[in-house]
Amino acid sequence: MALFTKQEALDYHSMGRKGKIEVVPVKPCVTQKHLSMAYSPGVAESCKEIAEDPEKSFEYTARGNLVAVVSNGTAVLGLGNIGAAAGKPVMEGKGVLFKVFADVDVFDINLDVSDPDKLIEIVKAMEPTFGGINLEDIKAPECFYIEETLKKEMNIPVFHDDQHGTAIVTAAGMMNALEISGKKAEDMRVVVSGAGASAIACTNLYKSMGVHPENIAMFDSRGHINKSRTDLNETKQAYATEKEYGSLAEAMQGADCFLGLSVKGMVSKDMVKSMADNPIIFACANPDPEITYTDAKEARPDAIMGTGRSDFPNQVNNVLGFPFIFRGALDVGATAINEEMKLAAAQALADLAKQPAPEYVCKAFGVDKLEFGIDYIIPKALDLRLIEYVSVAVAKAAMDTGVARKTVDLDAYAKELRQRIADSSARVGAYVESYNLGI
Repeated sequence: MALFTKQEALDYHSMGRKGKIEVVPVKPCVTQKHLSMAYSPGVAESCKEIAEDPEKSFEYTARGNLVAVVSNGTAVLGLGNIGAAAGKPVMEGKGVLFKVFADVDVFDINLDVSDPDKLIEIVKAMEPTFGGINLEDIKAPECFYIEETLKKEMNIPVFHDDQHGTAIVTAAGMMNALEISGKKAEDMRVVVSGAGASAIACTNLYKSMGVHPENIAMFDSRGHINKSRTDLNETKQAYATEKEYGSLAEAMQGADCFLGLSVKGMVSKDMVKSMADNPIIFACANPDPEITYTDAKEARPDAIMGTGRSDFPNQVNNVLGFPFIFRGALDVGATAINEEMKLAAAQALADLAKQPAPEYVCKAFGVDKLEFGIDYIIPKALDLRLIEYVSVAVAKAAMDTGVARKTVDLDAYAKELRQRIADSSARVGAYVESYNLGI
């Protein structure tokens, strides 16, 4: 049952101020002195400081809390290559999530650029403005090249959320599913339906957790990715195996884990029945998964199941990751988001799921309680403890791996985050109430 009508969705985006975001001043500008300090001549003092030491741009401007959400609109949600202008509502929405969940400011940058090298050139030129770059909805395989090049050539975090967001959340689910099932990552046989940005990033992170490459069977739209195929790009070649499977159903027999980032209906009940004991299933095609939660659980009640949907347990939702990952990275002035920071975020999510959910979270989802088990291996997106768990873990990993420009006291930082999100939530709530949109 739909939660809204088409017209309600359009009204949401168009009523009052158009779109979903605006820029507001954070310093007073009501006297002549204020005006003189905000602009000429007082602004020159901060300009001169930054000219002598560019790092002071993080002190005297908003750069240290500002992320660019960059897209060329070539792979927007399930809509495909709809262009930069049509993708802008999504990028604005991303900005809303950054602000609401982690008090990170965002400029959405929608580029009418299809050439990867030109996009790279444009994004690199914007480095003095931002503390981090969130790449979004850029099609594969170009997205891999774009991200890797920018990571090498920029001195601020670059993070393609379509890849790593899903990877981090499913990795958290995998950590807890392994604990519940008694399985070990190094013994796992994993079947992957889909070979796009998210699927590749998820599988890369699973390898970092200990899954052996030879135990991974990845399928694209043309079938199993194996060494006999001559149509594979460089990214897919990394997952080509000597063993060949004639079908997804064949590969699923005895498999410990299924990861779906493809299209609905790819998996049948019989395929789920053929999997190993306590199968781990992440069917993440949106809006309809490769197999529904209901069908998978009917086939195998022992399945540990997650989907992209909020109306079933264990939702794989990127908002569990990216706001808090950037929050932690920005707060220690990280120059990159590395594998250690991603795994730290995943472990923090896994750890949070082991804590009973607060009453307000249970109430929001219409349940009496949420406790660690096969139907609660991933925290809920409305859990206000996420910022404390994930951002602190990411900041620590950044400091431990030498990519942080500054150090923070982690206990004090955790307290600061709790207060920050409380203050931010109050501001956002007051703002929304003042507009009284009536929807």
